[in-house]
Amino acid sequence: MIDKICMFLTNKMRKEMPEVDDERAEIIYYGLQNIIGEIPKIFIMLGIAYLLGELKLTLITFLIIMPYRVCSGGFHLKTHIGCIVITTAMYCVPAILSKYIILDRLVKLVMIISIWVFAMVMIKLYAPADTENVPILRKKDRRQKQILSYLILTIALVIAAVINNQIISNIIIIGYFIQTCTITKLAYKITNNKYGYEVYNVSTNSVTDNT
Repeated sequence: MIDKICMFLTNKMRKEMPEVDDERAEIIYYGLQNIIGEIPKIFIMLGIAYLLGELKLTLITFLIIMPYRVCSGGFHLKTHIGCIVITTAMYCVPAILSKYIILDRLVKLVMIISIWVFAMVMIKLYAPADTENVPILRKKDRRQKQILSYLILTIALVIAAVINNQIISNIIIIGYFIQTCTITKLAYKITNNKYGYEVYNVSTNSVTDNT
């Protein structure tokens, strides 16, 4: 069903934009698959969270992590089941762990600073971490997403450091660390993913600006 909807939308775009060639149409098609395909996965994830009795915290975790993920990117598994498992783990695990982890203030600050340094380096190296199916090729787009990744990361970790709510603080610390790991070269290698700019032989420092 999702494939048919994506194909219909892709063909409609091609009719309205004759300049879209076969290669670009394929990118659009896979992009739509990823976007539309995420909707049922989110509902499944929330359903699992409800069964686990963690719906509220999982939804909060999703809303906290999603802005960072949208900007920084990350790998995508190639099967629907794999995506459902990873999506559920990414948002349910921080939600559940956040209730039971109690960090001393000094330990928490050390963790936050360590995660910030690690994430800043990973963002510099890999963000936005695109995929071969949905590459981000325009220099302007890549730069904007990278800057937003820096800002969102920093703001979130500052909030985690000063907020009195231990659970929300833990969600940010755990969730942002996990999300940062999804953009790394190691994560892409383990999941057999490729960065889009590598597939299309485009350097992150010399991406063609099509604006």
